[in-house]
Amino acid sequence: MTSEQEAFVRFAEVQKSYDGETLVVKDLNLDIARGEFLTMLGPSGSGKTTCLMMLAGFETATNGGIYLDGREINNVAPHKRDIGMVFQNYALFPHMTVAENLAFPLSVRRMAKADIEARVKGALDMVQLGGFGSRRPAQLSGGQQQRVALARALVFEPRLVLMDEPLGALDKQLRETMQYEIKHIHENLAVTVVYVTHDQSEALTMSDRVAVFNDGVVQQLATPPVLYEKPENAFVAQFIGENNRFVGEVREIANGHCIVEVQGAPIRALPVNIEGVGSRSTLSLRPERVVVDPPAGSFPNVFEARVLELIYLGDHIRARMAVCGNDEFIVKVPNASEHPTLERGNAIRVGWQAEDCRALDPS
Repeated sequence: MTSEQEAFVRFAEVQKSYDGETLVVKDLNLDIARGEFLTMLGPSGSGKTTCLMMLAGFETATNGGIYLDGREINNVAPHKRDIGMVFQNYALFPHMTVAENLAFPLSVRRMAKADIEARVKGALDMVQLGGFGSRRPAQLSGGQQQRVALARALVFEPRLVLMDEPLGALDKQLRETMQYEIKHIHENLAVTVVYVTHDQSEALTMSDRVAVFNDGVVQQLATPPVLYEKPENAFVAQFIGENNRFVGEVREIANGHCIVEVQGAPIRALPVNIEGVGSRSTLSLRPERVVVDPPAGSFPNVFEARVLELIYLGDHIRARMAVCGNDEFIVKVPNASEHPTLERGNAIRVGWQAEDCRALDPS
């Protein structure tokens, strides 16, 4: 964001405390563009859901301002914010049919009956439930109920849709299917979505950008590829995807690289978030960036490894090894590759590029 006019949703120096002492959200500054799908991602207690509830109007900010389309909404009642919401527990009215559930937000807005019927039909078709209008929620599966909840949030054409762990109650296969459905609906309608989850794969699949929360602070705000490939601190590296982690001391910084000594071994890395020579650093290395039995001279980092465990996962083999004192070092080996030395108990060599190994803060 480069100007206030470009921010459809804005959190400006927002704080939240429930007891007057401890801040669960600390000085949040966050801009969300019109039509963007932004996910707030983080562990339980990180402040992400509190931010969503403040945006919805169910919680009040202790300090700071929350703006929607340029208008401060701190003191605007939830029902006057023109926001659709989807919850994990669906929040459907059990005594109403599916069609009546969808018609409810339209009837309270005093829309004409013919318009309501047209909107309800369109919303049900959008979530592929065109023939389910006469059923009650109890007659639907979990996935169908979630589709109804999504349709109800969209039926009155809100400016903004908020989703709080909406897929958390679904099984893995259905959850993945719904991820793509929500993503496609967002693309077709160009509605602004703010989504809350603790599931990092869900965030990477669906989002335009992801805000990673921890301890009430956004640790990094970026697109999914940048977040995965270029974490800015040790928390993000560990929270997003699988990650090999070393802790050592910075011995040298030169020519855009650094050397971090780990268990007596010098590891060449990319300095991203370090204090200087003599400081402690956490090294972050993705398992798929490691090469087994590298050709001589092909990598600046080549080390002895002992194969401790092999797990066959279809498209790849997950190998756990002991490398530089780390017995939980993971390598993902494509199943198409042939490595005769990759047997449990064998001593082998592994290598990786310095650019793939990020030197981060020691926390």
